[in-house]
Amino acid sequence: MVPAWRERIGRFGVWRGAYQVDGDLAVGVERLGYGALWLGGSPGAGLEIVDDLLGATRTLVVATGIVNMWQSDAGEVAASFARIEARHPGRFLLGVGAGHPEATAQYARPYETLARYVDDLLAAGVPAASLVLAALGPRVLRLAAERTAGAHPYLVTAEYTRLARELLGAAPLLAVEHKAVLDADGDAARALGRSRVARPYLGLVNYTSNLRRLGWTDADLADGGSDALVDALVAHGDPPHAAEQLTEHLLAGADHVCVQLLGQADADPMDGYRVLAGALGL
Repeated sequence: MVPAWRERIGRFGVWRGAYQVDGDLAVGVERLGYGALWLGGSPGAGLEIVDDLLGATRTLVVATGIVNMWQSDAGEVAASFARIEARHPGRFLLGVGAGHPEATAQYARPYETLARYVDDLLAAGVPAASLVLAALGPRVLRLAAERTAGAHPYLVTAEYTRLARELLGAAPLLAVEHKAVLDADGDAARALGRSRVARPYLGLVNYTSNLRRLGWTDADLADGGSDALVDALVAHGDPPHAAEQLTEHLLAGADHVCVQLLGQADADPMDGYRVLAGALGL
């Protein structure tokens, strides 16, 4: 069933906080040719937003990026999955993960807790083929490959994607999040990208540890991130140039890139996603 996900979600999707999406946005994303809409911000166990988005669309896949295992009971999540799957078969991909230690008071032994959470979901009827893990380090990537359909890494470079594919092997799904700023003014685009990377991500140990594993130094992580780091984490420039950077993940072994378009708070995100869709050949 993993190859079926590759066909359903295609090469590119849209990543947005669950609080930032509604049925109209989902319809627009589907019409533009993006294959999946990924919901960030730890949507709750009831997953009513998924019902709403799938009900508004016809072919779009909705995925969670991610349901937080500390906040959402596995039994409740499994019941929500069963409800959604019965109404919209084959259109919901459940992404789960551990989140950030800085945001979770009970954060302890995250790998063991995540492995048990996966066991509980599988025992409650969630198919492994409809489950992906928020994976960064090698242990969770291996768990994703062995127990689920694949991995959904966040805030990663194309070099990370190459290494992750080597570790996962050919079969598991690899759907990576990547940020983008559509602005031909390189300085302005980098400044916006830096502001969204520096806070909160360069203050969260799971992300900084992963970047250090890739060879980025303390100097790269300081003062909001070096130019080289920001450029590796945020595609920017005019639409063709940004599209070329996003495609680097596919060339490195990703199946799917979840594009998080960064812009001004009052800007309509669909304008940017429309222009980018053309540059991506959707």
